[in-house]
Amino acid sequence: MRNEAPALMPIFRSQRQARLLARLFHGPDSEPSLTELATQLGVSTGALHADVERLVDAGLIHDRRVGRTRLLRANTDSHAAKALAQLLLVTFGPEHVVREEFATIHATVAVYIYGSWARRYHGELGPEPGDIDVMVVGAPDRDEVYEAADRAGERLGIPVNAVVRSASSWSQADDALVVTAKADAVLIIGEETAT
Repeated sequence: MRNEAPALMPIFRSQRQARLLARLFHGPDSEPSLTELATQLGVSTGALHADVERLVDAGLIHDRRVGRTRLLRANTDSHAAKALAQLLLVTFGPEHVVREEFATIHATVAVYIYGSWARRYHGELGPEPGDIDVMVVGAPDRDEVYEAADRAGERLGIPVNAVVRSASSWSQADDALVVTAKADAVLIIGEETAT
């Protein structure tokens, strides 16, 4: 199967490659294994292997072996590292930043990104997103939600707009915003079956 360039930033070879780079450059001090990355990205290690080889050969990431485990990390000494990290932050970073900022909010069943960013993530072509739309499902403290959105927006450099819907609203089809969000939602926190 042919990998298409990601609509979020079509300069990358594939969505998988961009997500791999985003994961490594988002946490440049971390050193996950190839197997861990494949699991986090929802792809096979075989599929990820070719991308890893290209990126190691290009000097954008480092690898090392500990026994049979292959560990990977961003090459922050690369001349392209700072610019690449910034580009990855504004394109694929919302997935990571929203997860981090919303992770500690109590009474949350799930967190989704929807709207233009989610449509680009799913491959729909169009202009770059001007904001990030987040739907928090559950009964969280709304002040915590809005504070998390503000922090995420500050880190990403674009507005993050958060809305809250109850689990029952999410599971029913009578809320127009929920219906719209479900059409392109990217699950960030929680499980699909939980909602």
